[in-house]
Amino acid sequence: MASQKEQRSLFGEILDWMLAPLLLLWPMSLGLTGIVAQEIANRPYDRDLGESTRLLSKQVMITPGRQPNDLPQVSVQAARTLDLLRFDDTDKVYFQVLGARGEFIAGDRDLPVPEGSLPEPGEITYRNDQMMDEPVRVAALVLSIPGAPEQQGVLLQYAETLGKRSRLTTEIIKGVILPQFVILPLAVLLVWLALAKGIKPLNELQQRIRRRESGDLSPIDSREAPEEVAPLVASINDLLQRLDQSLSVQKHFLADAAHQLKTPLAGLRMQAELAVREIDAGQRDPQALKAALHQISLSSQRAAHSVNQLLAMARAEDQQQALRTQPVDLAEVVQEAMRDLFTKAQDKGIDIGYEGADPGSSTVLEGQPVLLGELVRNLLDNALQYTPAGGTVTARVLPDPFGQVLVLQVEDSGPGIPEAERDLIFQPFYRALGTGVDGTGLGLAIVQEIVKGHEAEISVAAAHPRPAQPGQGQGALFTVRFPLRRAGQDAA
Repeated sequence: MASQKEQRSLFGEILDWMLAPLLLLWPMSLGLTGIVAQEIANRPYDRDLGESTRLLSKQVMITPGRQPNDLPQVSVQAARTLDLLRFDDTDKVYFQVLGARGEFIAGDRDLPVPEGSLPEPGEITYRNDQMMDEPVRVAALVLSIPGAPEQQGVLLQYAETLGKRSRLTTEIIKGVILPQFVILPLAVLLVWLALAKGIKPLNELQQRIRRRESGDLSPIDSREAPEEVAPLVASINDLLQRLDQSLSVQKHFLADAAHQLKTPLAGLRMQAELAVREIDAGQRDPQALKAALHQISLSSQRAAHSVNQLLAMARAEDQQQALRTQPVDLAEVVQEAMRDLFTKAQDKGIDIGYEGADPGSSTVLEGQPVLLGELVRNLLDNALQYTPAGGTVTARVLPDPFGQVLVLQVEDSGPGIPEAERDLIFQPFYRALGTGVDGTGLGLAIVQEIVKGHEAEISVAAAHPRPAQPGQGQGALFTVRFPLRRAGQDAA
């Protein structure tokens, strides 16, 4: 069994999305701070290193050779100056002087030579290098030789270890990072408080909804909700409105159902008490008892019919049942319903018949077989109820030659339905006045629900707008049009 999906917290999710970039950018800030601090620390010490290199260059004496091909003579003087340059209480200092052909003149032999081409004469360049496995900062300067080509010159290098620079870099990083250790928790706290302040209207809305009575379905005031939540509040109000309408319909339905069941049950009880009273009085008339029992039977039949109609109405309103469709032959359903009602039609002296297509592929539609059978029986039963003796009731199934719809018609020769009442007859418990017909008033309401469940259309018209004989009713013609869905439409 699949695990239950974990419920998410909107507060926690927003907080995560706000703090995650902050916590991700903080290590990047540390790295960038270290790079910038090192660059800042190098500037003053590189300036001092360059000044020392130029001071050392003044102690290098270059004497040109006597002959054009003779090498110049290079020497380093002022040993005291060199000793002063070497003195540093923090870092180790190195220098090196190389001749025009790279020969060692003075200083430290192990100081590495710069890779690649030498810098321009008179220009100081800086680089990081290693001296006896220790990192050093090196300044290089090329001294030009009078009368020699430009590419020839004396290379002077001055280097020092990175102790002072590292200390200054560390101090700069401390000065920048330490306040961040105070600012970061404070920022997290401020984000938390700001988010809690922003979520507070949602909590207030939740409390207002929780304080409502269970029967209070009035709309929620969206003006007190944040603008971003207004669409959600509007959707909830729409749901509350539909729920209120549904509950009102159910209450009305239950009240009418109780009223409809009350009459046959009261008659049943009255006839039973009357029979008991006659027996207690010593009356033994079989005909009187038979009449009382007959009335009890009729009352029980009316009560059972009312209950069956109520159950059929509940089935018609069941959306889940309406979704369980299968191919149904409508002509076969109509003929089966007519066979079930043939005895009732014969007892009333009504001619009931079928016209239209025979059962086959042209009369098949996608539907719910139980509900379609209920629809046809209710239409036929309604026609039999209102058709007088000697009248006719005709059912038809007419396929569409274009394959778009399948038409069901039920026609009777009864009094007809006035045009003003044709929309009212589909309401639950509505019965036309002046007909003298007993019934629950649920049959056509059930038909309407089943028609809606099958996405069909139903219409009512006069079967005979101009009766052929005086005193003959116009009759009623019920027409139901079922849409026929193809395989491609079902997939869509």
